[in-house]
Amino acid sequence: MKIKKGDQVLVISGKYRGKKGKVIRALPKKEKVVVEGVNIVKKHVRPRRAGEKGQIVQMPAPLHVSNVKLICPHCKKATRVGYKIEGEKKYRICKKCKREI
Repeated sequence: MKIKKGDQVLVISGKYRGKKGKVIRALPKKEKVVVEGVNIVKKHVRPRRAGEKGQIVQMPAPLHVSNVKLICPHCKKATRVGYKIEGEKKYRICKKCKREI
């Protein structure tokens, strides 16, 4: 998966199209990412102890990785990600400005 935790991304499809946010969590096996402030869902939480009240918590839900594009930290544009191999190291590169991410 080409998008990692901490990357700045742009949502390119769905209800939240056009929103930008930081990747909080990457789930490579499910091909999903959790983006800060995007795809907010309400979760009903049961009380844990006697006398405690239940509550409704808002939290971000995962998005499919194909619905987001990485924002290059150098050219500040939404871009696809490529790879460059130099010796034994593999780098992610921006497809627009060809610089290392």
